[in-house]
Amino acid sequence: MTTPRPALLVLADGSVFRGRAFGAHGERAGEVVFNTAMTGYQEIATDPSYAGQIVCMTYPHIGNYGTNEDDSESAKPWIEGMIVRELSPVASNFRSTEDLESWYARTGVLGIEGLDTRRLTRRLRVDGAINGVLSSVDLDEASLLAKAKALPSMDGMDLASTVTCDASYTWDELWPAEWSQLPDDLRAEGDDGRPLKIVAMDFGAKRNILRSLATFGLMPTVVPASTSAEEILALEPDGIFLSNGPGDPAAVTYAVETIRGLLGKRPMFGICLGHQLMALAAGAKTYKLKFGHRGANHPVREHATGRIEITSQNHGFVVDAESLEGTGFQPTHTNLNDMTNAGIASQAQQAFGVQYHPEAAPGPHDAQHLFLRFRRLIQGAALPV
Repeated sequence: MTTPRPALLVLADGSVFRGRAFGAHGERAGEVVFNTAMTGYQEIATDPSYAGQIVCMTYPHIGNYGTNEDDSESAKPWIEGMIVRELSPVASNFRSTEDLESWYARTGVLGIEGLDTRRLTRRLRVDGAINGVLSSVDLDEASLLAKAKALPSMDGMDLASTVTCDASYTWDELWPAEWSQLPDDLRAEGDDGRPLKIVAMDFGAKRNILRSLATFGLMPTVVPASTSAEEILALEPDGIFLSNGPGDPAAVTYAVETIRGLLGKRPMFGICLGHQLMALAAGAKTYKLKFGHRGANHPVREHATGRIEITSQNHGFVVDAESLEGTGFQPTHTNLNDMTNAGIASQAQQAFGVQYHPEAAPGPHDAQHLFLRFRRLIQGAALPV
C-alpha cells in the first residue's frame, strides 16, 4: 500500500486546506476554480482552456473509471492541479488503460484528496475565484500564503498564445459512431455531402471539437492563434472556425484584429473564447464572472426557438449582452442559471458563436447540431436570429 503523502492548498485570502497528495510530487500554483461535472475528469485535465488553473471537482468520488488514450482533449494535461474529495482506489471500466493516480504521476499533474471540497466550493461561490498554491513539498502555511499572494491575476492575461499550435496542420479524424448521436445523413435539400474546407484558429482547440467539425463534413486546417487574416483568406476556406481557449479575451488583441478583418468575408462559427473574440471584433465588450461557469449541466435557452439545451461549459469571462447594440450582432442564447449571454449571431456578417461546448466532451449532446448549423450557413442557409 502506498504511504500517504501530506499536501496543502493555501488560497491568497489565507484559507488553508489540508489533504493527501496523489499523482505527481511537487508544487503548483494558479487560479482555483470548481467544476460541477460528475464525469469527464480526463477531458477537463487535458482541456487547454484550463491552463493556469487548479480545478476542484465538486462531485465527491473521482477516478472510478480510470483513463484511456481516446478521452484526452490534447497531447498533455493543462491544469495546474486537481482537487477531489475522494480518489477512487479502483478503476473499473472496459475502456480504461490506466488509473487516474498513475496517469497523473506519469504526466506531471499534482492532485490533492481528502479535503472538504464543499467548503472550498462555497468559498469560491461566495467570494469568487482566487489564486492559490498546492504543494506536497512545502507544507508551511505562511510560505505558501506568501506565494499565493504574489501570483499575478488572470485578468488581462493572454494565455491563448501559450497553448496554440506551433504550426498549421490538417485534421481528418472523425467521431467513432458509437460515441455520438450524429445524424445518419448530412444530405439535406441542397447539400451534396461534399467536404467543406474550414480554417480553424487555434486558441486552445479541443480534439473533440475538431472531430465534430470533421464528422459533419467540415474538414479543418488548424492554424496558430497569431495567423493573420490575409494568411487565412489565402487558404481559400469555405468557412472559418474560432476555437475555445483560456484566459482573458480582451488580452488577445492580435486575434481580435484578425477576426475583425475576416468578419463578413467567410461564414464564421466561434465556441467559448472564439465566441468572445468574435464579439470583441464586432465592437462589443466582455467581463469576468465572479466564479465562472464550469460543468456539464448548464441550461441554455435559444431565443428564436425557445429550445432549452443542457450544455457543457468552461469559462470565466462572458460577452456583455448590452454592449452588442450597434455591432450588427444580436444575443441568441441565454444561460438560465444567471441570465448571462450564451450566444450571438449576425445574419449580415454570416457569423455566430456560443459560450458553451457543443462537442459534448464531456457533457450532453443537446447542442451538437450547431456543427450542422455551421455547415448549413456555409451552404447559404439563414441563421435563426
